[in-house]
Amino acid sequence: MATQRIPHGPVVVDVQGLALDDAERARLLHPLVGGVILFARNFASRAQVARLCGEIHALRRPRLLVCVDHEGGRVQRFRDGFTSVPPMRELGRLWDRDVLGACRRATEIGRTIGRELREVGIDLSFTPVLDLDWGRSAVIGDRAFHADPRVVAMLARCLVHGLLLAGMANCGKHFPGHGFAEADSHVALPHDERDLATLLAHDAAPYGWLGETLLSVMPAHVVYPQVDAQPAGFSRRWLRDILRRRLGFQGLIFSDDLTMEGAAVAGDIVARARAALGAGCDMVLVCNRPDLADALLAGLDWSPPARFAQRLRALLRD
Repeated sequence: MATQRIPHGPVVVDVQGLALDDAERARLLHPLVGGVILFARNFASRAQVARLCGEIHALRRPRLLVCVDHEGGRVQRFRDGFTSVPPMRELGRLWDRDVLGACRRATEIGRTIGRELREVGIDLSFTPVLDLDWGRSAVIGDRAFHADPRVVAMLARCLVHGLLLAGMANCGKHFPGHGFAEADSHVALPHDERDLATLLAHDAAPYGWLGETLLSVMPAHVVYPQVDAQPAGFSRRWLRDILRRRLGFQGLIFSDDLTMEGAAVAGDIVARARAALGAGCDMVLVCNRPDLADALLAGLDWSPPARFAQRLRALLRD
């Protein structure tokens, strides 16, 4: 199939197996698609996943963004032939014993993640996790670096530096913070009752401190009722007023997966995407439900916002 010239759209979809089938090729050629997220089911070996990424990249120009969750610990999609990355909490514990050693180790880990993923054709790893380790959220748990936002920011900066040295884009998550809310947004809608001043001083602080180091951000499917009645990923106040204007973030904003229970408050899949894009997300993820991906592509009207193409190009590092 000849490569087609199709501008990027705002939807990130997934694929089911180790290679593309005809229906997936047709879906990935839809003008509303802009990226693909891979999972463990898409991986059998380094050679196989490199072929899959190459096939995805060859479909269109500009090429689709290929992403994966490859944080380390229990969230590492590719295993065989890849370095086993420790959970980020281990870097926080190392920091408590040896600050410079932790910084060096974080940079090494970031460079390893970036190099190994870039070698097989991945453009973006959804890392670092910037949630604070409050000891309350099981779904975050040891994915968090530390309880101190200053330590989180420093270790994340070192990790991101390593990623960038390897040519790998990054994504800070889950803005403004999922570490204090106990419920898992995959299966429920968590609430965090703290006020804005507390959230900005603690959980959201790393986003402001990291600045242009972060190329993209993913908001949480968490409601902060003292700030807004909507989950952060559907909230103009959180995304436009606080993240963009107050904290000065200029990169790309991804929604978290719109098939998660924490997103159901916004309605059906088209309503969820409209709510996320209207609030300030640039791209929306639809994972593990190809039927919902097709429904969204059939029902969404979209025009690219200002700087969309520029923000996305920054993630496609040649």
